[in-house]
Amino acid sequence: MSAQWKHGLFNCFDDFGICIMTYLVPCVVFGRNAEKIGEGSCLVCGLVYFVPVLNLIQWVSIRGKIRENSGIDGTPLNDCLTIFFCPFCSLAQEGMEVEGIPGLMSMSRE
Repeated sequence: MSAQWKHGLFNCFDDFGICIMTYLVPCVVFGRNAEKIGEGSCLVCGLVYFVPVLNLIQWVSIRGKIRENSGIDGTPLNDCLTIFFCPFCSLAQEGMEVEGIPGLMSMSRE
C-alpha cells in the first residue's frame, strides 16, 4: 500500500507559517523545498522559480522526488497538472511534506 500526502492539497493552513511564506514569497519556499531534497541551493532554485518553463521542469522534478522519498504514488503528468492549476496549494503541500520527512536535512544554516 502506498503512502498518502500528510497534508491535502487544500490544507494550506495546516502550517500557517509555510502557508504565509508560500503566498508572500513563493520563491523562498520553492528554493527551501529543493534544498531539503538535495536538488540544489535555496538561492539558485529560488531564482529558477522566476524563469518560465525552466521553473515548471524543476518543480515537477522536486515534487516527484518528494513523492518518491515519501513513498507516494503519482506521475509526472499528475504533478504537472497539480502545479499548473493549483501552484500555491501545491507548493505549500510540498513544503509541509518535506518538513515531516525523516532523514532529510536542509543544507541551509538555520
